Amino acid sequence: MPELPTPAASRVISVTELNRLARNLLEDNLPLMWVGGEISNLKRYDSGHCYFTLKDAQAQVECVMFRHKFQYLDWLPDNGMQVEVRAHPTVYEARGKFQLNIENMRRAGLGALYEAFERLKAKLEKEGLFDAARKKPLPGFPRRVGVITSLQAAALRDVLTTLKRRMPSLPVVVYPAPVQGEGAGQKIAQAVGVAGDRGECDVLIVCRGGGSIEDLWAYNEEIVARAIHACPIPVVTGIGHETDFTIADFVADARAATPTAAAQLAAPDRSELCGALLQWRQRLNRIAGRALEDRMQRLDYLSRRLVHPGERISNRLEALRHLASRLVGAWRRSSPEQAWAARELAGRLILSRPDLEAREREKNEWARRLREATHQRLAGAATLLERIEAHLKHLNPRLVLERGYSIAETGDGRIVRDSTQVALDDELTIIFARGWAGAQVKRKG
Repeated sequence: MPELPTPAASRVISVTELNRLARNLLEDNLPLMWVGGEISNLKRYDSGHCYFTLKDAQAQVECVMFRHKFQYLDWLPDNGMQVEVRAHPTVYEARGKFQLNIENMRRAGLGALYEAFERLKAKLEKEGLFDAARKKPLPGFPRRVGVITSLQAAALRDVLTTLKRRMPSLPVVVYPAPVQGEGAGQKIAQAVGVAGDRGECDVLIVCRGGGSIEDLWAYNEEIVARAIHACPIPVVTGIGHETDFTIADFVADARAATPTAAAQLAAPDRSELCGALLQWRQRLNRIAGRALEDRMQRLDYLSRRLVHPGERISNRLEALRHLASRLVGAWRRSSPEQAWAARELAGRLILSRPDLEAREREKNEWARRLREATHQRLAGAATLLERIEAHLKHLNPRLVLERGYSIAETGDGRIVRDSTQVALDDELTIIFARGWAGAQVKRKG
């Protein structure tokens, strides 16, 4: 606990200082907490701030909720309501009044409902009931629509009105079930099961109007979720308003923001279908008209090409006589020419026959010449090799060393050819014909 400044026993403090000490003591030692009780003496001012008393059977405490916090409530508190507030305990210094400064407020019991909602949601999600892969597609043209709601619900009238407007000929089967209250979840699940067993509808609408979380709680029950999951018919939910989400919405094959929107998802729009049908009809008429016009033009073109069969036969006979005449003439001209060409080809064939004996003599001559050329080439190569070997022996430095000469090398292996390559005291290596010796330069000229 932090140390609080305490006045000396002999010093008198002001009321302001006293209230500030009390406020600091409360705010430093009491954390933000949830407090439950009943609202009384509720007052809202033009500034938007809200003041009331929170009480139970034995005690009460003053509360304030400022406008920037109060404006985010989606419901209006009233006297007599049981609520739970999340608040900082503090002291209003100007009046020395202990009060709760409220950060958030909910109706009593909502915390437990929200926790139950989240637990069930997590459980069913883990089991795969929310998986998009298992959701069934809605039929484009259902033969019959089923509705599960209360017969007295305004949502039923909205759905029936929407279905009648969109598709007047579409039959509707209503499976009555209470939408709230004790046992409502069981009755809704039973209605879903009955609709699935009968199989008389192609799509099923589960709907009700808006309300508080308590009013919608029947649709957050596990039995309803599992009934929707097991239903063989595609299910559309339209529960509450756009901001309301229930477990049934997550399990359903499609979720609509309102009952009216659910009806719009379940049934096609007759006017849109008629409009589309009209467009297709017009397009089909245009295609058929173009095809008919094309055939008419082609018929006109073919009619211009049409010739009487007798005329065509006469033309073909004349062409046939002309071809026969040409064939006879060509045969008469080609017979001597073909005989002459055959004689010429026979003569060329005799002349082109190879002389095998001459080819054999020619082959033997080339073999003899190849042997002689090889022998001469090898003899010349041997003579050249002897000259190169003699030349190499003449240039061999070992022979020079044998005649009494030696080779001087520097320490890095360079041959000394000039005295300018060495300096006094340089180390040299003297190579003889046999062996070597180290030397040091003492003089040079």
